[in-house]
Amino acid sequence: MKASRAAARRTSLTVAVVCAAALASGCSGSGSPSASPTGSPPGSTARAAPAAADSLQDDYQRVIKDVLPSVVQIQASSDLGSGVVYDDQGHIVTNAHVVGDDKTFKVTTASSTEALTAELVYAYPEQDLAVIKLTKRPDGLKAARFGDSAKVAVGQITLAMGSPLGLSSSVTQGIVSATGRTVSESRSGGGTGATIANMVQTSAAINPGNSGGALVNLSGEVIGIPTLAATDPGLGNSSAPGIGFAIPASMAKTVADQVIKVGKVTDSGRAALGITGRSVLDDGYKPAGVAVVTVTNGGGARKAGLEPGDIITRLGTTDVPTMQSLSEALAEKRPGDKVTLTYLRDGAERKAEVTLTEI
Repeated sequence: MKASRAAARRTSLTVAVVCAAALASGCSGSGSPSASPTGSPPGSTARAAPAAADSLQDDYQRVIKDVLPSVVQIQASSDLGSGVVYDDQGHIVTNAHVVGDDKTFKVTTASSTEALTAELVYAYPEQDLAVIKLTKRPDGLKAARFGDSAKVAVGQITLAMGSPLGLSSSVTQGIVSATGRTVSESRSGGGTGATIANMVQTSAAINPGNSGGALVNLSGEVIGIPTLAATDPGLGNSSAPGIGFAIPASMAKTVADQVIKVGKVTDSGRAALGITGRSVLDDGYKPAGVAVVTVTNGGGARKAGLEPGDIITRLGTTDVPTMQSLSEALAEKRPGDKVTLTYLRDGAERKAEVTLTEI
């Protein structure tokens, strides 16, 4: 009796695996193939299973063959990361935290072990993006195709390409698990401290060294620049498996186009209050708001009457007990937006309408 039950379990498992591989619904609850609605002969579903797997594998290999030559390894003095060839002039897009304070870099392409030299064009830590340029353009250099971030959807298959842990030309796979995330980087974790809006969340493994590489869809388009993995405070701030974030491709294009054209970012599209501030605690040692340290001339806060010493507690309807929460709230806004700012002055609550300026 025990052997019969084990055999039944093995038979049921085999049928379930075949059905899942074929993405088919033609399996009955008893473990027997159901009749095909189109009158297909018995066994046609089983034959379709390896065909579907082969087709998906072919898609993966086609995309990797097409895009991987456009992903490079970047060696800075204190960091190693990845980059994406942006055009046929040798410009490469990467993360600002990969380049750090360096001005020159060693770059290795997927098709060669010879290190090339590149120079910094411009770093934009506010969005954790940077552009470097090869001093000598090698033959066969291929620019990647950047996709439209507005078309990125949850459930799309993604491939992350880069040099995780120094392993050049590595590829991991997953899906887009969320869009529109606003994420703040930690300076202590090697980031720039930037708060970045509209990030793409992916289950593809993002490890140290993947930063600045390519998150790619099955159409062979770069849809994001992998930047960081989520951390779990409960595990000592170690990486949380299966949760990584990428800067949307459209933002990378916006920054790169301006840098290549004029040498810097002239239109960030990022909103600002026009202050410097610091988080403050209440009597119970809990975050209570953002104390204004300085007010920028010409900024929205100064025009609205804010002064050093004021404590900002709410932006619109969003409570902002810390500088990070204020940065995240501002990341959702655009320059020119009008917001109601709630703040404390000498213990009394006040409100002011502020027109946001640009970083």
